[in-house]
Amino acid sequence: MNTGLRITVFAAALAATFGAAYGVGGAVSPISPEPKSGRHSEGKGHAAAVHKEQTAGHHEAKDGGHEAAPPGGLEISADGYTLDLKTPRLEAGEKTGLRFAVVQDRTGRKVTAYQREHGKDLHLIVASRDLTVYRHLHPVRAADGTWSTPVDLPRAGAYRVFADFKPKGGEALTLGADLAASGPYEPGELPEHNTTAKVDGYEVKLRGALTPGKAGELRLTVAKDGEPVRNLQPYLGAYGHLVALRSGDLAYLHVHPNGEPGDGKTKPGPEVSFTATAPSAGAYRLFLDFQHEGKVRTAAFTVHAGGAVDVAEKPSQARPAEGETGHAH
Repeated sequence: MNTGLRITVFAAALAATFGAAYGVGGAVSPISPEPKSGRHSEGKGHAAAVHKEQTAGHHEAKDGGHEAAPPGGLEISADGYTLDLKTPRLEAGEKTGLRFAVVQDRTGRKVTAYQREHGKDLHLIVASRDLTVYRHLHPVRAADGTWSTPVDLPRAGAYRVFADFKPKGGEALTLGADLAASGPYEPGELPEHNTTAKVDGYEVKLRGALTPGKAGELRLTVAKDGEPVRNLQPYLGAYGHLVALRSGDLAYLHVHPNGEPGDGKTKPGPEVSFTATAPSAGAYRLFLDFQHEGKVRTAAFTVHAGGAVDVAEKPSQARPAEGETGHAH
């Protein structure tokens, strides 16, 4: 690609990024309460214990009810920490080293001490602004606190990077930063509503509803060649991991299953259930990571919170978008 075209495409990607951010107010309903940080409350980012899963994604309101906790990933800095993305742009279609660090604002130093959660010190998610490309990556940290991981993004455009972590002695956080992939750029559309996803010969069905401000159960059932999968393998301490991103601003929700391997009551499939709360009405893209026969796969769904579509009553099926099933370590 010549230099002039590359600059033009990169400018288009940046325009798409800022355009998406500018249009959020009209694209989705306001969050209540207004997010003030990327910090996970007791049910906001992770739901590991039974009590936490019962309160996942919400907290007590003054009237005794529940209201949605602010999602993470909307801010690059929160609670005294900043996500320093050292690779803000890369070339689409080429494997590139993505480098970043978490910096403590008070000292200006890179964080080197983390509290491990679900088998990792930090979980990294990369998603395209149109939510058709998704990567769950596991970067490696150098002694100086710099993280790095190879990534191959299939298409040019605007992306969002999410760092999900808990610094030692601190609260769990999800910080986000924009990433641009240069190359021939064609904006994509949010995949249509679906409650059935197919990936590598597996079929995953979604049941349940994502409701604004109210905790609800999402049940995902895994089958292969028409037969229920009853021997899912633990992956990062669970039989499945679920990430939800809100269309428009890519507000980040990360919840974990109800139950865990070895607790004496949680079966290794075919169903994996989650408790989640949508922070607002609107469209969301859900990504389920599950492991079977030694390989991690990702099933993706588009759902609507707030009554636009009842996912329990109107199951449908959509062909996975290019690159959305990618998963790296």
